[in-house]
Amino acid sequence: MTTPQRVGCACGRVTLEVDGPHIASVECLCDSCRKAGDVMMTLPKAPRIVDEKGATPFVMHRKDRVRFLTGADQLREYRLSSDAGTRRVIASCCNTPVFMEMKGGHWLSLYGQLWPEDALPKLEMRTMTGDLASAEGLPNDVPNLKQHSLSFYARLFGAWVKMGFRNPKIVVGGDLHV
Repeated sequence: MTTPQRVGCACGRVTLEVDGPHIASVECLCDSCRKAGDVMMTLPKAPRIVDEKGATPFVMHRKDRVRFLTGADQLREYRLSSDAGTRRVIASCCNTPVFMEMKGGHWLSLYGQLWPEDALPKLEMRTMTGDLASAEGLPNDVPNLKQHSLSFYARLFGAWVKMGFRNPKIVVGGDLHV
């Protein structure tokens, strides 16, 4: 059993607790994450979201193991388009990205910026490197997956089984218009 971790936004108004082991610790290099990150980084005081490789760090957790302790009223969602199935949720108090949620997903991809650098779970893989013009410059410290692998989907499915095939809803306070 793991000890619950408390993480939060840059200003400390939004805090959450994550319990149990994470599903995966990844860096996503898909076009959508890079584009959304570039847009979100234009917000006042927003942290750097996309790194020099074009990667966005995420720690994926089951929704039933994430609990907002403070500041849930500060959460706003951002979508790349009005019909996008993926939403990114930001703490409006300081424009820190909090999580990304896929439509129908039973997990949250929590942004790595929520963790202090020394507490961020160790990177396990990079995903969607096939969206890059060239992946040649990526380090070989972890697998660099061109797309999501069968083992990646197996982790997600295993988490869903453990949740009893439930999909808790996460309500946020409105939209963020950028």
